[in-house]
Amino acid sequence: MSDTSLAHYARYQSLKLRRHPQGVLEIIMGARGGVPGKLSTADEHLHRELADIWRDVDTDPDTRVVVLRGEGKGFSGGGDLELVEQMADDFQVRSRVWREARDLVYNVINCNKPIVSAMHGAAVGAGLVAGLLADISIAARDARIIDGHTRLGVAAGDHAAIVWPLLCGMAKSKYYLLLCETVSGEEAERIGLVSLCVDEAELIAKAFEVAGKLANGSQTAIRWTKYALNNWLRMAGPSFDASLALEFMGFAGPDVREGIQSLRERRPPNFSPDAPF
Repeated sequence: MSDTSLAHYARYQSLKLRRHPQGVLEIIMGARGGVPGKLSTADEHLHRELADIWRDVDTDPDTRVVVLRGEGKGFSGGGDLELVEQMADDFQVRSRVWREARDLVYNVINCNKPIVSAMHGAAVGAGLVAGLLADISIAARDARIIDGHTRLGVAAGDHAAIVWPLLCGMAKSKYYLLLCETVSGEEAERIGLVSLCVDEAELIAKAFEVAGKLANGSQTAIRWTKYALNNWLRMAGPSFDASLALEFMGFAGPDVREGIQSLRERRPPNFSPDAPF
């Protein structure tokens, strides 16, 4: 990043950052190396940066509000399969990524600046964590929101247990999380999973319109309101911690290997009917 106004974020390589008027910071999830049109997946670099950046946003005196979006074909892809394989094989990698996954959720919740997400196309994986935990979440009508954990053969950890039941209720949460069903942006708005849905052509403009209103409001009032409301999420911390531990326990089990193989072969998984619990 050559812009000296972005010196605060000099270490980030997998996230693109742009400053806009009125203290709006745009964070773009893109493929490492900037491969045009490629849906970004959470490899080890993007996963770490997406967990860390909210601490830097929190302490950035020039940022009032963040717009988070993806580029190319969608908002975010799922976890990088090479990283998932490393997690299955290596305790040290699994432990590191567990810590990053924990930090991603809590850092978004505790970031004092309001976050607006603009989701289009596929919204999966670590990007979806930030997308749904954002203070204002906006989805294109035909966006495809997918929590892919059970398809991979691990428990729905990450953000699911901490925010889905609060947003759309337990019945809908269990339906979509247990069955790994896709939620369209339009349906996500109907059930309360996202704040708003719009046509994709209007998505970015709407996100910046909302960000501008937040940037021009009372920063004290907005930040303190966010802090108070997010105590509902903090109260769900024990449920989140348990879900994340169970997810990462699953990365050491047999089902995740079948999940990885079936995704590589583009076929339905053939999981064992046996379960230890």
